[in-house]
Amino acid sequence: MAKDEIKDGTNIPTFPECTKFIRHLNLERRLSGHTSRNYLHAIESFFKWIIADQGQVLKPDDITREHCRSYIIEAQAKYSRRTLRNHISGIRTFYKYCQARNWVSSNPFHNVTLPKPDKVLPKILTEKQVFKLLEQPLLNSKFAGKPNFNANRDLLILELLYAAGLRVSELVGINYADINFSNASVKVLGKGEKHRHCPIGEKALQTVIKFRDKFSKSSSYTDPLVTSKNGKRLSVRSVQLLLKKYLNSAELPSDLTPHKIRHSFATHLLNNGANLRAVQELLGHSSLSTTQVYTHVSATRLKKVHGLSHPRA
Repeated sequence: MAKDEIKDGTNIPTFPECTKFIRHLNLERRLSGHTSRNYLHAIESFFKWIIADQGQVLKPDDITREHCRSYIIEAQAKYSRRTLRNHISGIRTFYKYCQARNWVSSNPFHNVTLPKPDKVLPKILTEKQVFKLLEQPLLNSKFAGKPNFNANRDLLILELLYAAGLRVSELVGINYADINFSNASVKVLGKGEKHRHCPIGEKALQTVIKFRDKFSKSSSYTDPLVTSKNGKRLSVRSVQLLLKKYLNSAELPSDLTPHKIRHSFATHLLNNGANLRAVQELLGHSSLSTTQVYTHVSATRLKKVHGLSHPRA
């Protein structure tokens, strides 16, 4: 088979090792479906490239270090450095899993040289922009005539995303039993099925209480906090769409996602003197290096302040 006969839609062989690896991620490591799909996509992309490059199917144990290096070189034209590094990490983990079970003789991706990651700072909202965003649900309902279920529910969503730096999946998974009304905190289920307790502050707590008392259809322990009018748990996609609506209403960049509110939460904490380790705990990051990207944002702000304020800057 010639290289130019390989199309993007080529079906790659499904190796039993790969099937077992994905089952391991889902059932034993209990990773999210999204994360498992990313691992699978990385593995499929590599073996699809192997078919195109070699003109034949190679099994996992047939792959050499030279194949890996060639793939990394060519894949840089298709993927960003960050995406490529994530792909290689996923394939390396697959081989590590296979090696532990003696299905392959070695891990050809072990210690391969990767391009340095791009230094991309996360987009964030300023504190002023966040406050403007939080005004929108009730402001819009006021113009419509009266505060309603949607306005108060949407305010609740935005308040919690910013007050606790939650992922959207964590937010929509909250039940009333997860809220500690006595100390203004919420228990959330994060990545890797790990629970953590997040402070939400008095303002967000009062928003929760108001929504529960005036608008919630049912608020027993097992009931979801964030729902539609008929009491059904809201989806991640619904939260993404309502954020876009309020970004437009506030005349803020519409390409900002709910995760950017999480970025804003972390950066604002660091800007106001929070300890990096504490922010790591609040975000639920397993590694401090994941949290450290926010220190660059804070350092950029401090440099700007220094430049504007110091007499010899």
